[in-house]
Amino acid sequence: MSHILLISASMRRANSTTRKLSESVVSKLSDQNTTVTERDLADGIELIDEEWIAANFIAEADRTEAQKARLATSDRLIAELKSADIIVIGAPIYNFGVPGALKAWIDLVARARVTFKYSENGPVGLLKGKRAIIVTASGGTSVDSAVDFATPYLRHALGFLGINDVTIIAADQQMVDPAAAKSRAEGGIHALAA
Repeated sequence: MSHILLISASMRRANSTTRKLSESVVSKLSDQNTTVTERDLADGIELIDEEWIAANFIAEADRTEAQKARLATSDRLIAELKSADIIVIGAPIYNFGVPGALKAWIDLVARARVTFKYSENGPVGLLKGKRAIIVTASGGTSVDSAVDFATPYLRHALGFLGINDVTIIAADQQMVDPAAAKSRAEGGIHALAA
């Protein structure tokens, strides 16, 4: 039995390339024993602030009820991430980077002593053994080009958490050649191993 976490970061609910392609990825990787949790960041997501940071840096046993409540969303998102075998992230490229809501999600799940720790050799991700598939789309930005700050950031952030098995499915440069962008993405999905 496998568990997929589908994170949709596109603010477009209709006609979103990343939403359509992410659904195709989930369908390709699913069978009758697969469960799927969906997290739609277009529904809104809180931002970390001074209270959140203060609560996060207090030992769990010493947190007040208010501090525990302040971290409750983060705890829920981390539980979703921990329970998943495969994480599918629909991440359009907005102005060369990730959507703000996706950055907020990463801020909420990257927690010292929970999803990573520091050692004498540097940071160590605690979410090992998971697979991530990033489904991205852009109008003009070419994935892995000098102006793509989205996919390298996501690879690094996931790797920081211990998720190093990362595949990119890209429908990039849709405004340049939409047919080629669609073909590349569909080919990437077709090549995925379940």
